[in-house]
Amino acid sequence: MSAPFRFGPFFLDSRIAVGGTAEVYLGRPAAPGTGLPDKLVVKRLLPHFASDPEGRTMFEREARLHAAVTHDNVVTVFGAGVDNRGEPYLSMEYIDGVDGYRLLRRLRQDDELLPVGVAVYVAREVLRALESVHAARDPLSGGALGIVHRDVSPSNIYLSKDGKVKLGDFGIARSTTRTTLRSEAGQVLKGKFAYLAPEQVAGEPSDHRADLFSLGTVLAEILLNRPLFPGGGQLAILLAIRDCKVDALQEIRARLPPGLFEVLQRALSRQPASRFPNATDFAQALAPFEADPRLAVREIAARVKWVQSAASSDQMAAVRESARAMRAVRPTSEAPPRAPAVAPAATVKSAPAAARQAPVQRAAVVSELPNELAQDVEHEMPERKTEEYELLPSWVVKENGEKLGPWTFARLMEALATGNLQRGDKVDFVGRGFQDVEEIEEFARFFPPPSATTGKLTGPGAPDFNDHLGNVSMLHTLMRVLAQRETGVLFAERPEETGETGSARKELYFVAGKLHHVASSNASELLGEYLVRRGKLEREELDLALAVLPRYGGRMGDTLISMGLVGPVDIFRAIREQGRDRVADLFLWKSGAVTFYRGQTAPPVEFPLDLDLPTLMIAGLEAAKPGDAPMEEHRDHLDRVIGKKESGADDLLSLDGIVWPPLVTRVQSLVKTDAKLRDILKAAARTGGLTAGDILRGLEVLLAAGLVGWKS
Repeated sequence: MSAPFRFGPFFLDSRIAVGGTAEVYLGRPAAPGTGLPDKLVVKRLLPHFASDPEGRTMFEREARLHAAVTHDNVVTVFGAGVDNRGEPYLSMEYIDGVDGYRLLRRLRQDDELLPVGVAVYVAREVLRALESVHAARDPLSGGALGIVHRDVSPSNIYLSKDGKVKLGDFGIARSTTRTTLRSEAGQVLKGKFAYLAPEQVAGEPSDHRADLFSLGTVLAEILLNRPLFPGGGQLAILLAIRDCKVDALQEIRARLPPGLFEVLQRALSRQPASRFPNATDFAQALAPFEADPRLAVREIAARVKWVQSAASSDQMAAVRESARAMRAVRPTSEAPPRAPAVAPAATVKSAPAAARQAPVQRAAVVSELPNELAQDVEHEMPERKTEEYELLPSWVVKENGEKLGPWTFARLMEALATGNLQRGDKVDFVGRGFQDVEEIEEFARFFPPPSATTGKLTGPGAPDFNDHLGNVSMLHTLMRVLAQRETGVLFAERPEETGETGSARKELYFVAGKLHHVASSNASELLGEYLVRRGKLEREELDLALAVLPRYGGRMGDTLISMGLVGPVDIFRAIREQGRDRVADLFLWKSGAVTFYRGQTAPPVEFPLDLDLPTLMIAGLEAAKPGDAPMEEHRDHLDRVIGKKESGADDLLSLDGIVWPPLVTRVQSLVKTDAKLRDILKAAARTGGLTAGDILRGLEVLLAAGLVGWKS
């Protein structure tokens, strides 16, 4: 449809942007006397989302939440409605200027820095907007809406030619009111992942303090003139966010005004409770470093005009250079460095998810360019094909002399990940000749450095402790690791209950009492299979990923992200959830041996889990005793008295400083004095929010920790 054209009560003159769900037009009122400005922005859903109930609901929520906020630093929403065909739209203020992304890009291109005081001014203006967003109230009931923007990033900060700073795009904002939370159950976070807070990345509960972290990330990027969380890939960026690696700020600390580094450090704290409690306090902490507002406004206005006046010849040169680079990248029969040699097989169709995403990504690139350049890009972009690659076969000789094969690359990777290929096994990898598997460069990362204590499940060396499940529970085993802040490996092994030969094994690596990595011999627990079971990936998409796995060094997460089959945040969360579920599965084991070797290092992993053990304990108990199942176990103990336990000199555990999950702290608050279990359950029922099963699971953790005990 060519512009201008009539859409509802507007004429749409030109499309200025397109994203994953909506497109944005520069428009004007179709009739005089509306009270609207001559220029405005009209946002409409893409056609395939306009007929989707979920897409319309999200669009309507954006309109409702955005319209609830009126502030000089927030893009104004004039109204929402539907055209004569029922297509929803949102009309908003037009900002004659640029967004923060374009400004930062131009600054980097010219190797220039925005003055520190001006950068702080921009941040404080956005914080003024966030004050209004977070304090917004329902116009009908007057109740707090609890809006969290969730997408505070450079591309959503608008800078005008007259030096104003405004926050826009409430496309993924949410309200923390109960009604809205129920309507959003299960919604996947779609924010720009480089600006997410650690709790958002991990899929944990988040509130307005996540927006403050995001704003801190933006301010740090302006000061650095590069992203705060760079990485060798998207998962690496998410890991840096999770661990709050802000080393880059240390590099520029000397050129920052005294005290500004500490303000940023607090804003970028990993734990929300350690950050500023609200936007007002954050803004006050930044106030001493802000430039004179009049000077800042003039500087911003000048910078906006500087970006807008960038020579079109420079842009054309960049576009043509990009197009030449893309033409040079052709599918070949050779693998990139460090990847095994492969031969091209028949061309196959792209997986559905990749096919759906490609046009949107292309359109998003074109929309950022002037109209005269967009046509050149369309002509110069090469056709890309997804090719399936078939690995040359490999052979395996086990230590016992058993010969296996021919194996594909995917089969080798599965055997390595599940421990069915071990140190000392010989592999003839794609015809290179037999070598010890740990000596083959492509597979060395699966093996920990040789240890004087143990290299395999069976030794050598005496374990630091061992036991049999049944004699001791997995809960008590993990509690022991937690209490002693252990670093080492816990092997768990049991005979297969299916009657098949072999055994089930898991290896749990800990660092300072946290779960660092967990390996399993169960092929169904591999990442690809896990994503299929969770409905994040189709079976045919997994098959396609397995076919091209060697192109990405055998890393399934990187493969799926690069192919556009699963988003990076979904992969990040799935790896953490996969680790949690592998541990929770151990709580279901009725028998088996557990053996711990202190000091054993984990094999090199791209994704250290860094999972807190108390949370894993609760997950394991829920897996073993779901719902109200614990009631049956404790029914005979309802009249027993339980209370706080006095610590003794012979106590095994040292749990000072442990951060317990909210469920455990809630139960702990109910056991302040000696009371019958029946009375504790009644007290919990009166306060609401927790089931009897929840209370009993929390109680089991406290009993295992020795923080409470049964009274005789």
